[in-house]
Amino acid sequence: MCLQQLMLNGFKYIFYSMSRYEKGKKVLEDIQQRPVEEIFKELEDVAPDLSRFVVEFPYSEIYTRDEVDLKTRELCTVAAITVLGAIPQLKDHINAALNVGNSPAEIVEIIMQMSAYCGFPKAINGIVAAKEVFAERDLLPVRD
Repeated sequence: MCLQQLMLNGFKYIFYSMSRYEKGKKVLEDIQQRPVEEIFKELEDVAPDLSRFVVEFPYSEIYTRDEVDLKTRELCTVAAITVLGAIPQLKDHINAALNVGNSPAEIVEIIMQMSAYCGFPKAINGIVAAKEVFAERDLLPVRD
């Protein structure tokens, strides 16, 4: 018996009787394109429950909702994390935004727009973080 069937950016998810953790783990690993254990390695010997909370709530409960696609969700996440100034997490979500089909130009535009809400220093830091991610992925220079 199928509990939930979901199409997100070309990925078809059919969740049977998966736990919240299993469901969130599947979505997170598809978006980040690396294992959960690698993503949260820094937390495992200090606060392993924090990684479980992240997997079970946003990735299991929010990212799997039908109303907004993953491209839009990741652009919103890039915007929010730019405003927060959390650079390590911003780099992860810039990679995720690219993984789900956003272009470098779209990501740059969203970060630039955040300058009106978080100020130029955080927007500049966001652009520098994006540049580092783009360089790692051989996506420079950014073109429209």
